[in-house]
Amino acid sequence: MTQLPGLLDAEAIRKDFPILDRVLHDGKKLVYLDNAATSQTPRQVIDVLSEYYEQHNANVHRGVHVLAEEATELYEGARDKVAAFINAPSRNEVIFTKNASESLNLVANMLGWADEPYRVDSDTEIVITEMEHHSNIVPWQLLAQRTGAKLKWFGLTDDGRLDLSRIDEVITPKTKIVSFVLVSNILGTFNPVEAIVRRAQEVGALVLIDASQAAPHMALDVQALQADFVAFTGHKMCGPTGIGVLWGRQELLEDLPPFLGGGEMIETVSMSSSTYAPAPHKFEAGTPPIAQAVGLGAAVDYLSAIGMDKIAAHEHALTEYAIQRLQEVPDLRIIGPTTAEDRGAAISFTLGDIHPHDVGQVLDEQGIAVRVGHHCARPVCLRYGIPATTRASFYLYSTPAEVDALVDGLEHVRNFFG
Repeated sequence: MTQLPGLLDAEAIRKDFPILDRVLHDGKKLVYLDNAATSQTPRQVIDVLSEYYEQHNANVHRGVHVLAEEATELYEGARDKVAAFINAPSRNEVIFTKNASESLNLVANMLGWADEPYRVDSDTEIVITEMEHHSNIVPWQLLAQRTGAKLKWFGLTDDGRLDLSRIDEVITPKTKIVSFVLVSNILGTFNPVEAIVRRAQEVGALVLIDASQAAPHMALDVQALQADFVAFTGHKMCGPTGIGVLWGRQELLEDLPPFLGGGEMIETVSMSSSTYAPAPHKFEAGTPPIAQAVGLGAAVDYLSAIGMDKIAAHEHALTEYAIQRLQEVPDLRIIGPTTAEDRGAAISFTLGDIHPHDVGQVLDEQGIAVRVGHHCARPVCLRYGIPATTRASFYLYSTPAEVDALVDGLEHVRNFFG
């Protein structure tokens, strides 16, 4: 078995994930390499979810009976855990949403309805990048269409990094918001946060960071990032689906208007007007994803017990090994940075003239689960002149043996297609 420095005891960790024991087609054991889309869930989180539904299930905040009080304590306890996990100055800066997409849309809509100095209108600009997930493109396109604001973006270099050579021309005094991904879901690129934030602050623009591919894999400190908003999602970090997070600076959350109206986000309601609850509840209308938030809190406990720095070191070593092995495959082209430095554990590639969907299907027949397509990042595929890619993505339970299985599987793909 291949031994690499910095690896976790992945075999011990894998015992926490029942699904990794699945045997698929023709007795082939599952090799799960689609973690950038959705990670697997450990028993510790599954058990917490089961206990919640078996013992504590009720609506939160308004009830005075025992179950309601228990559910409220668990839900708000999860907020405390997330706040500590991302080093938020206040628990009241943590808003629960149903995913990162909703978090990004929430900010876009707040700015469209805001008063000055935050309001986005026809005299202002919105800045994104060419490597964004569609969830960080479409909301801004919609806002620009609705308000008349100008949408601008940073392009990509040939090696899969942001082209910041014209940063002063892209981010200008007219810029109201700069929204960009911390780690690309298709290229794996770590983006230069400090340079972008510095320029945004020079012109008084707000900064929103999509940390969906960062929060599961590295220590995330929202204060160190110096952004105004940070969004991420639970289902990529050992948590359940249906739960996301938006962190925002307290003063902004106090000043900005709510996006959704309904129960829980109000203080008083009359037939003529309403007043709103303070953040975070101002942005959590209706019954929230209670069980999902409790599950996310359990996932935070699980990851924190292992250590985010250790998880990052494990993935770095594994990514370095994977890049080395993939470059041994004839006709394989990695799309994005080809070194493990300044990149995450998602590696996209093409294999000669074989369509990625065909690559994925043949790999699946061998029990290897990868993602194929444009990964909700079609502008990246257009930039590099490819229809789609195959993406392998690793996590804390991934092993060098799984990398080897992928490389062997790709050789089988090449032989299958002649």
